[in-house]
Amino acid sequence: MLKQSCTPIIETERLRLRGHREDDLANCVAMWSEEAVTRFTVGRQLTEEEIWMRMIRHVGHWVLKGYGYWIVEEKATGTFLGEAGIAEFHRGIEPSIVGIPEAGWVFASAAHGKGYGFEAASAFLAWGEAHFGSPRSVCIIDPGNAASLNLAAKLGYTEEARTDFRGKPTILLGRGRPTP
Repeated sequence: MLKQSCTPIIETERLRLRGHREDDLANCVAMWSEEAVTRFTVGRQLTEEEIWMRMIRHVGHWVLKGYGYWIVEEKATGTFLGEAGIAEFHRGIEPSIVGIPEAGWVFASAAHGKGYGFEAASAFLAWGEAHFGSPRSVCIIDPGNAASLNLAAKLGYTEEARTDFRGKPTILLGRGRPTP
């Protein structure tokens, strides 16, 4: 069976962003089992089945949209660090963000506080701007996630709305000019 990724590889000074592979499942399961990772994202440990479906969704996103999420790994060692990218999840929030690229990042707790998030997000946002021409993107962050809010601010995101997502308070942040 031929396995070929349509996900481009992005390299930075320390990182490699690449497509998801089947052998990433164990690392993703470990990351999504960490309370430090799930506290402000999904709110609970995910099952292996849920993580597998997330991985398939990320691969499919590239096929349907031409952009998506990458696995982030340390370039020198190949160590798994997390997942990051741009997607369109058709989230049911107001104001609607359907049709606007949504940036996101999640890193294993061992990778927290080392600047990997900024390095990875800067790289994938630059890639998106180079390939799609528009710097406009959004992200949604739990109000209690100070580290992610600080990263978003460092990337140029500013608060646009306080909203609700899946029954939880959420901050909608934007970067670039909103479309009139």
